[in-house]
Amino acid sequence: MQRSLERGQTLLIVVLIMVVSLTVGLAVASRSIVNLRTSTEEENSQRAFSAAEAGVEQLLKATAETDLAGDLENKANFTAQIADVDGTSFLVNSGNPIAKGDGVDIWLTSHNDDDSLDYSTRWAGNLTVYWGLSADTCSSAAIELILLSGQNSASAKTSRYAFDPCDARRGQNHFQNTGSGAIMADKNFRYSATINGITDGIVVRLMPIYQSTSVGVLGSVALPSQGKIINSTGSAGTTSRKITYFQGYPELPSELFPHILFWPTQ
Repeated sequence: MQRSLERGQTLLIVVLIMVVSLTVGLAVASRSIVNLRTSTEEENSQRAFSAAEAGVEQLLKATAETDLAGDLENKANFTAQIADVDGTSFLVNSGNPIAKGDGVDIWLTSHNDDDSLDYSTRWAGNLTVYWGLSADTCSSAAIELILLSGQNSASAKTSRYAFDPCDARRGQNHFQNTGSGAIMADKNFRYSATINGITDGIVVRLMPIYQSTSVGVLGSVALPSQGKIINSTGSAGTTSRKITYFQGYPELPSELFPHILFWPTQ
């Protein structure tokens, strides 16, 4: 009887050891599978990103504007598309926020093949700028616009405009009030500013004040090319990575647009 009891206890201990060992083994195996899967996904992600970069580089080197697709030796592939940023409306800087205090150029004059300005295509019309995604006016950016116009570089002149949705700041700085917003692409802009009656337009330098902000532009007539936008998607295994690259024209020297915060009344 005693011996049978001891055998039963021994069997129970053996079973418990086997269960514990099996549980630990399954846990280790599961962890190994997860680590292997994570490592594979990370490797595929890097391959896909490299393929997307390769698509951008090949389009930048292309002599003609065309969509591209290709396979790489690391078992990754890409598809890349290039397009002009132009027309009556578009997002500035591909919709990415423009840092406060940084200026970006909205071209009203087209460019020649060597990136020089083509003064024979001076722009005329009304230009509206949209910005700000927050309804809190005083936590949103103000916008300074500097219009450079003229028949050529020798006759060019500048006109300054500044707009602020915040009543307190606007009164202190003598900025102009803003107009209503609009939805453009995937952005629900809250505020707008319009320069009416532009003639012989060359470029508008836009600068956010107080806050960084995304910006959209609407012209009463089509605006010339602002540059090229490239969308390249790389794939490896089941992983895809996308790169959006904007190639703009050379900016004008900032010395042409000295920044002043206070705007005189007119």
